[in-house]
Amino acid sequence: MDSVLSACGLNGKKEKVQEERHLRANDREFNLSFKYANNAIKTSKYNIFTFLPLNLFEQFQRLANAYFVFLLILQLIPAISSLSWFTTVVPLLLVLCITLAKDGTDDIVSAVTHISYLSISEPLNLVYIETAELDGETNLKVKQALTVTGDLGDNIDTLAAFDGEVHCEAPNNRLDKFTGTLTVQGETYALDNERILLRGCTLRNTEWCFGLVLFGGPDTKLMQNSGKSVFKRTSIDHLMNVLVLFIFGLLACMCTTLAIGNGIWEHQQGTSFTAFLPRQDGANAAFSGFLSFWSYVIILNTVVPISLYVSVEILRLGNSYFIDWDRKMYHTKTDTPAQARTTTLNEELGQIKYIFSDKTGTLTQNIMTFNRCSINGKSYGEEKVDFSWNSLADTKFCFHDHALVEAVKQGSSEVHAFFRLLALCHTVMPEEKTEGQLFYQAQSPDEGALVTAARNFGFVFRTRTPETISVVEMGINITYELLAVLDFNNVRKRMSVIVRSPDGRLTLYCKGADTIIYERLHPSCSKVMEVTTEHLNEYAGEGLRTLALAYKDLDEAEFEQWRERHHEASTALEDREEKLDAIYEEIEKDLMLIGATAVEDKLQDGVPQTIEQLAQADIKIWVLTGDKQETAENIGYSCNMLREEMTEVFIIAADTAEGVKEELAYGLQKDFQLELLRTACMCQTVICCRVTPLQKAQVVELVKKYKKAVTLAIGDGANDVSMIKAAHIGVGISGQEGMQAVLSSDFSFAQFRYLQRLLLVHGHWSYLRMCKFLCYFFYKNFSFTFVHFWYGFFCGFSAQTVYDEWFITMYNLVYTALPIIGLSLFDQDVNDRWSMQYPQLYAPGQKNQYFNKMTFVKILLHSCYSSLILFFIPYAAMQDTVRDDGKDIADYQSFALLAQTCLLVVVNVQLGLDTYYWTAVNHFFLWGSLSVFFAITFTMYSNGMYLIFTSSFPFIGTARNSLNQPNVWLTIFLTTLLCVLPVVALRFLLIQLRPTINDKVRYKVRQAKAVLPPPPRRFPRRRISTRRSGYAFSHARGYGDLVTSGRFLRRPVKTRLTLFPLVESPLAENSPQTYRSIGEGAQRS
Repeated sequence: MDSVLSACGLNGKKEKVQEERHLRANDREFNLSFKYANNAIKTSKYNIFTFLPLNLFEQFQRLANAYFVFLLILQLIPAISSLSWFTTVVPLLLVLCITLAKDGTDDIVSAVTHISYLSISEPLNLVYIETAELDGETNLKVKQALTVTGDLGDNIDTLAAFDGEVHCEAPNNRLDKFTGTLTVQGETYALDNERILLRGCTLRNTEWCFGLVLFGGPDTKLMQNSGKSVFKRTSIDHLMNVLVLFIFGLLACMCTTLAIGNGIWEHQQGTSFTAFLPRQDGANAAFSGFLSFWSYVIILNTVVPISLYVSVEILRLGNSYFIDWDRKMYHTKTDTPAQARTTTLNEELGQIKYIFSDKTGTLTQNIMTFNRCSINGKSYGEEKVDFSWNSLADTKFCFHDHALVEAVKQGSSEVHAFFRLLALCHTVMPEEKTEGQLFYQAQSPDEGALVTAARNFGFVFRTRTPETISVVEMGINITYELLAVLDFNNVRKRMSVIVRSPDGRLTLYCKGADTIIYERLHPSCSKVMEVTTEHLNEYAGEGLRTLALAYKDLDEAEFEQWRERHHEASTALEDREEKLDAIYEEIEKDLMLIGATAVEDKLQDGVPQTIEQLAQADIKIWVLTGDKQETAENIGYSCNMLREEMTEVFIIAADTAEGVKEELAYGLQKDFQLELLRTACMCQTVICCRVTPLQKAQVVELVKKYKKAVTLAIGDGANDVSMIKAAHIGVGISGQEGMQAVLSSDFSFAQFRYLQRLLLVHGHWSYLRMCKFLCYFFYKNFSFTFVHFWYGFFCGFSAQTVYDEWFITMYNLVYTALPIIGLSLFDQDVNDRWSMQYPQLYAPGQKNQYFNKMTFVKILLHSCYSSLILFFIPYAAMQDTVRDDGKDIADYQSFALLAQTCLLVVVNVQLGLDTYYWTAVNHFFLWGSLSVFFAITFTMYSNGMYLIFTSSFPFIGTARNSLNQPNVWLTIFLTTLLCVLPVVALRFLLIQLRPTINDKVRYKVRQAKAVLPPPPRRFPRRRISTRRSGYAFSHARGYGDLVTSGRFLRRPVKTRLTLFPLVESPLAENSPQTYRSIGEGAQRS
């Protein structure tokens, strides 16, 4: 797949002209002359001195913030100011302070390097490393320093005197390749990837290691693969920018209309008032209209409310805490809660269309178990076995078939040969902490699982030297002479060992992919091969990874001749690998089939169910993995991404652009990237294998750019960081591969199965809440502002406000703030169980149905209608109206109080209609806000406040004189009814005539009286497959060269980490809900 993506143009960064890097040990001046990057990586944007000015500068680059600063300046001009300065300063300061606090948390500096090994604590300069941060593999790997530098030891003086020079390649992003030379005392030695410790590797079981730094900081390969950190914004944020520009245009139109009206009115009527309102020198109707324009800009500024941004931040922060506090996303075994690492992307979780997932450690546990086997035509692996009879057994090993144990105990020659092969044919390195406590260091978890299986069945691989392998066979110590290791590689897909038993018998043992082994079998094996093939098909149907095992007895004279040719090939300076492969082919033929093994790469709990649920939500999942093709296919079948009914599975695996063109089988145009995307999007499932970290990010960018869909990337290793950064949403799994992915992610948790709850519950709710919040917020502010617009036609366009200044100040910050916060934090259309039961509820978010441009237009029209009612009904009711005692109450102050009371009641009733889920908090906020309004109103309009602050509180006695009249309350009721009734009627008709998926599910909830029946229990069906699973080795070269090099010695007993730790995986209590369609539910009910 790497070559496919490269052919399509996804081949990493643009190649620069490669320059050779030249370094000299212990010569700082020489190295500094080249000005190479140091090992510091600066990720912070500010320092203590630049934080405040830079952050404020960035904030005022936002259009809305700059707009409110402009308003503040206008309000300081007496000629045009119709509102006090505090109506703008208070909310502006609040927004700036909240943003300052939020942006001040990013200041991290980290250090990273690549080094070339010089000397190591372990015998013969062996070093054990874990590369989980690079390739996702948690098994330990063995590398070795050059012999010439190994003698330096840990003597600081000797190391300080070392003057070796390195010439190597320039910084690049190739993780699997390194080319360089080390010159010491005139001799030149080759440096390759085996001599280099890359940034991201972890030293294990090594006391100390000295090396020469080659690359630092941004020059390291991992950083070259890491995508650029970008500021992520949601699709709603982008839409909001467009809408704000539209609102500015609307504001300009309204102000222009009112300014023109003012000019006309001044020209026709203004002279009538000059007697008691004399004009200033030079003032005329046109100038009055100009000043009126800016006055109305101040008055109508609430059409773009600054409190919107404060409320959005509070809403997102609250929904982030709900993710953090969700106990159903808490992993008890590792004590890992879910974590929202960003507070700006919550609603985007409800709009995901594409998920890009890593495989190893994300979908799988990266733990191999020996499940089934076929020996001489008989299949084993049905019942659980007790291994207490074997004192050297691994207590964590589990197998299900007593018949196999009995066959071992009874001395079956075929069964013994089977496990003897597993105990001998490998490159595993043993570790024995205490007597009987064995631990295996394997290049591949598969090999570790097979050797562990042999150990538990009585064939215990105990120790090895370069020339021997010691095995305890049924309690008897036997030492075999190791004559040759024919190592594994991706082309051979098999490995062999040649050993001599104590009785002098020469035997070749071979294991590998069944298709490869079958080609090299003796014709006499046809019957056993036929039966074994049936077993292999059965194992493949269960999603297991299989190997075929075979052996061959060798003639001493024939072997000696072959050994001479092998020595010549192994010492050749040119084409060494090709010559060795040809020599291996000579002896690996006419093999006798022993049987086959079946190993399971365990999926994480709930992965198939999660993928099924997400697929029902119309979310497409692509797997991007660095593993080889066969492994990726196996996992695809195991987790139900690939199914047997998918008859048109096709593989693109060409190495050239022409090959890709042929395999795509479509008429290609110039752009391979677009054709790759078009073909992939036509498929139900896409699995990309052998993909580099940077190519993962480029695949994500390709979909983002051309599909315009919201993407999510999930992974658990450093090799997933660039992909996580590139996607709209990055999710890190805190597993066995370090914390690099988590630290770069937006959300994190411990298990893949939690992804469905994150999206189908939290994502769905967050999107719904955000959309409701925006719809209601624009509605209440447009209704508030448009009343000013209508009033302008009745006040001579004089820029007089309808409402009291204090009401204008507190409308968004006090009176309507908490009810909408309550709605936006706690509202839910259905509870979490129903959200999981019906994944179709997720679809509206993907289609952006709840808030879009059309929705905004509807809000605008709704607000326009409400504002007409809110102005003209109170205006008509107050005109020429008298009190019960005959006194006149038709004054400006009484009208203002009635208009603002009607407005507040209407918007709160509208909020009640929008609320699906009522809590005590919602009730408290709603009724509490209304109570606070009346309490503040009566206080501010009291005699005491007037006497203390005469100029600030002029509405003395208005509240008690107006609100004690029945006709005032009747007006409030009539206004509310006329505003709300059309909304209720329209919603009723839509539910009856065009119900949405949301309406249908909520109707079912009401039918069930909000009690969800227990979901039907589903048992996984055994999948029948005719395909064969792939070769179960790591795609890295084995340890054959090291084992037979003569440089390997048995090391003293040391403390080693367990290669395969105990990982229990009982299905969690909150196992994913099974999918049930609405139609099925209706039939059952």
